Amino acid sequence: MPAIAYQTPLRTDILRALDIPEPWSFGIADRVRFGELDALAHVNNTAYLSWLENFRINYFKDYGIADYSTRIPRIVLRQIGVDFLTEMRLGAEYVITGRTTSLRTTSFRMDYGIWSEGVLRATGWAVLVNLNDDSSKAPLPETARNSLISRDNPEVL
Repeated sequence: MPAIAYQTPLRTDILRALDIPEPWSFGIADRVRFGELDALAHVNNTAYLSWLENFRINYFKDYGIADYSTRIPRIVLRQIGVDFLTEMRLGAEYVITGRTTSLRTTSFRMDYGIWSEGVLRATGWAVLVNLNDDSSKAPLPETARNSLISRDNPEVL
């Protein structure tokens, strides 16, 4: 992997240089740490969920959905799934890519790819829902919808 800063948004040109194909246009790089390993010395399945959550924070910030200092969104995780394709080990550098693939009035679906050494190591998906303060569903703010549509071109349902 070329030298890149961890936990910093990666744009399309960098992703392509890392052999990450279209339609992925946003990613975050990091490396596997000791505390993320299981008894078999490969990445514990729960670490992937933490990585995806960390990715979503960066994604929301970069897309202008939330800055997490003055504006904390009420967008919550409703469902999540991960398909573990190839194990990863200590010190491995990886890139998580993600994009919104479908958009509804109050919710959206994101798809993810976790790449290391040009190989897709895991895929994932999540359904996220926007809530009111009383925890009832709320329409996504227009600015968030516009950002997701303009940057990821999701299917609008």
